[in-house]
Amino acid sequence: MSLLEAIIMGLIQGITEFLPVSSSGHLALFEIAFDLEKTGLLFDCLLHFGTLIAVFAVYFRDIWKMICEGFGIIGDFFLNAAAAVSRLSGNKEKKYRKIICNGYRKFVMLVIVSTIPTGIIGIAAKDLIELASSVLIVPGICLIITSILLFIADRCKEGSKTPKHVSYTNAFIIGICQGFATLPGISRSGTTITACLLSGFDRRFAVKYSFIMSIPAILGSVVLQLFDLDITQITSSEWINYLAGTLTAAAVGYICIKIMLFVVKEKKYTIFSIYCLIVGAISIGAFFILG
Repeated sequence: MSLLEAIIMGLIQGITEFLPVSSSGHLALFEIAFDLEKTGLLFDCLLHFGTLIAVFAVYFRDIWKMICEGFGIIGDFFLNAAAAVSRLSGNKEKKYRKIICNGYRKFVMLVIVSTIPTGIIGIAAKDLIELASSVLIVPGICLIITSILLFIADRCKEGSKTPKHVSYTNAFIIGICQGFATLPGISRSGTTITACLLSGFDRRFAVKYSFIMSIPAILGSVVLQLFDLDITQITSSEWINYLAGTLTAAAVGYICIKIMLFVVKEKKYTIFSIYCLIVGAISIGAFFILG
């Protein structure tokens, strides 16, 4: 893979990760269409890591507060454990702290709940996902599924749920949806935002939740791939290409998050739905014509 190809794939990743048209599907189609040597899951994960940089840049304040409150949850858990031991020893004056005491702590717990089914599906279907990326018809079918989901998203009733009102059942179901969105052609952002809207989320919070909940899933995927890979076999020139693709994905992704906030608020998903339908149909047609 050349430097130019890496930059183009970073551009595709940055655009399609946040715009609801499936980054994995477009990357798979690009590799197949131009007969590129399979880049493997490491480069795919690095491209996703690049888009995580964009998420941190846009939602830095929220993420920082969530990290602080996450440590607060851990601290209060151990204080409650100590209080329980003290009460068992006869000291009834020790009181328990309320652990989930504000919106950001609830946000943290919701993301954790969503991550559990995503992780299980991602690990269980790892080999299937890699195989699916190499067959032209799979991204095509999945893009049509994405098209249907986006069509539904624009027609969802206005919701008002913020972390305080979102149930853990909502979070678990959205996590399942994110797990299935690892298939090439099914947009992760499109799928999770649609699931959020169907669950009654406020539209701006649906976008925020979708992007922030991707952080542990993508970081976990990157870590798992590093365990399976002999990094010493990657040449210095390949690392330069990987870095260029990652930085391109980060820069373009930042712009696209800003665009998505407008798209969801103004209900402009239909144009992306039509686009996914057309690209999906072309991919399926190409499979039968070229196959």
